[in-house]
Amino acid sequence: MKPLKTIVTAIVLSTITVLSFTTHSDELTSPDKRISLGLTATEEVEFLSEMRQMLTSIQGILEGIGEEDRVKIIKSARYSGNRMANETPDSIKKKTPGSFKEIGGSTHMMFEELVIRAEDDDMETLTTFTSDLMKKCLACHAMFKVN
Repeated sequence: MKPLKTIVTAIVLSTITVLSFTTHSDELTSPDKRISLGLTATEEVEFLSEMRQMLTSIQGILEGIGEEDRVKIIKSARYSGNRMANETPDSIKKKTPGSFKEIGGSTHMMFEELVIRAEDDDMETLTTFTSDLMKKCLACHAMFKVN
């Protein structure tokens, strides 16, 4: 179990490091060239709440993997699956470009797939799948901004 916790910890720390480096590097060298979603203040609040929920899901999934707790993995992944996508207000859906919908839709589907995989896959495979899921998150955050 300790090697698995080490792997999960390494993935989390690597992701944080990459995000920190990328954000600070870009801010210092050039203006933010990401695509703005053009949301109203109210829509921004809702949208950012969904983003925080997805991050909470990832944290719960990694914690579940580290503890080898399949129920925690499933519960955490389910929050950010299709239900979240279906509950996004129509006003936000109408403003998001097709490229955002492509990344977002497949990301929500990966959460759904993780729910299924968590039933039988070994923890190392779940860790790798979660890492691939986080690559989708990184790709989206690299391409889009809320304001």
